Amino acid sequence: MILTAPFVILMILVFVLMYLFAKTIDHRKWVILVIALVLTPLIYFYVVYPLLNIFSSYHHEKYFDKMAWKEKPAVRYEMSGDIIDKKLLKDRSKTEVEHLLGTCDWYSWDDSLKFNSPDHWNYNLGVKPGAFNRANEYLEISFENNRAKHIKQYQIEKTFE
Repeated sequence: MILTAPFVILMILVFVLMYLFAKTIDHRKWVILVIALVLTPLIYFYVVYPLLNIFSSYHHEKYFDKMAWKEKPAVRYEMSGDIIDKKLLKDRSKTEVEHLLGTCDWYSWDDSLKFNSPDHWNYNLGVKPGAFNRANEYLEISFENNRAKHIKQYQIEKTFE
C-alpha cells in the first residue's frame, strides 16, 4: 500500500475522532490512547474505507508487482498509477514489457493503417470500486521503433442493454 496524502489525512481524522470517543469512556490518558490506537485501524478499514468506495472512486494504490499484475487482473487499477508515475515502462522494448505485464489484451485501432496496430497495446485494469462507478479502466502503451514511448490510462463507460 502506498501512503498517499488522503490516506494519512483520513487516518489522522479517524484517530482524532476515536480519541475523542475514548475520552467519553474513561478519563485516564493511557486508556484513552490505547482505545484510540486499537480502534483507529478497525474503524478506518471496516467503516470509513468501505463508505469511501461506495460513494467515490477513491481507492488505495499499490506498488507495481509483476506477479500480482498477472494473477489478479481485476485489481490492476491499484498498480497502474505506480507504473505511470515512475515511468516503469518508458523506453522498454516490447519483449521487456511483455515480460513484466504479460501478453496484451488487445491492440488499439489505428485509423492511418485501418486495422489494429501491434504498436498500441491495451491492458484491462478492471473497474474501480464504487457504487456509482461504471467505467472500465484501461492502460494503453504505444510503441515507436519497438520502444514504449507513450503510456496512458483511460476509461470507457460500460453500457447495459
